[in-house]
Amino acid sequence: MSVKLGVSPISWTNDDMPELGKDTTVEHCLKEGKQAGFSGFELGGKWPKDSAILTPLFDKYDMDVVSSWFCGGLLADSLEGEIERITPHMNLLKDMGTEVIVYCEMDSCVHGDISSPLSKRPVLDNEQWEEWTDKLSQLAKYTLSHGLKLAYHHHMGTVVQVEEEVDKLMAMTTHDLGLVFDTGHLIYAGADPLEVYKKHSGRVMHIHCKDVRSEILNRSLETDSSFLNSVLNGVYTVPGDGDFNFPELFKMVSDNNFNGWVVVEAEQDPAKAHPLTYVTMGYENIKSYCDKFGIQIEEKE
Repeated sequence: MSVKLGVSPISWTNDDMPELGKDTTVEHCLKEGKQAGFSGFELGGKWPKDSAILTPLFDKYDMDVVSSWFCGGLLADSLEGEIERITPHMNLLKDMGTEVIVYCEMDSCVHGDISSPLSKRPVLDNEQWEEWTDKLSQLAKYTLSHGLKLAYHHHMGTVVQVEEEVDKLMAMTTHDLGLVFDTGHLIYAGADPLEVYKKHSGRVMHIHCKDVRSEILNRSLETDSSFLNSVLNGVYTVPGDGDFNFPELFKMVSDNNFNGWVVVEAEQDPAKAHPLTYVTMGYENIKSYCDKFGIQIEEKE
């Protein structure tokens, strides 16, 4: 079995807090991502939306596009409206040779509001769940008909945050919809990522690897911190620099024959956590887990 190792620009720049890394260029991110050892990079908010610009840029650094986040709005919009919005995004990713769209419902979310505690996040009632998941399944069917798998990213401060909501999402949608499995968000939400992976490994399209500093997390939970303040305080770090048992996860990944992107996606303040130092640490740690459990690392296609 084999995996591909990618990295998110969120170690360098942050879409939710544009002041973090605001002067860091796209090319600088690519250069350091390649230097750290990664073969793929996720797109971010400041990245060009034109494949004619992106392709030579990625080719220059011999990198693949992993995927890109799409801000979902199905709770407030019609299926037809969402299809109209997502189609240009889908076509860009298709042009760049990717196979997965990372999707998260953003209606009424609070994760991007530094003044809003996570206790204020939106929670759906049963009727909303029924309507929303039906439209989500249909949207996933649409993107799949165009060659791209829609993969849902559970996230703090949104309608799918805790383990029970991940379970409900998987139960109420068709298998056309995949899952982005994120260790850091699951731990923050009080879940055991290993148990969640056991239940839903068949739907996992991408694995987002971020570690958690337990002391900072506990303080964030005790004070009902906003998500962004927790990030600024250092709740997240790269794999192997926190308290999660990543070797056990990679043993399960090996046993499960997962074949896809494993992405270092650990948002930190780049002024406090030097991006190249940390993403290199993340790469080396993941490589060691892969080596330990016989997982081959694919290079750029």
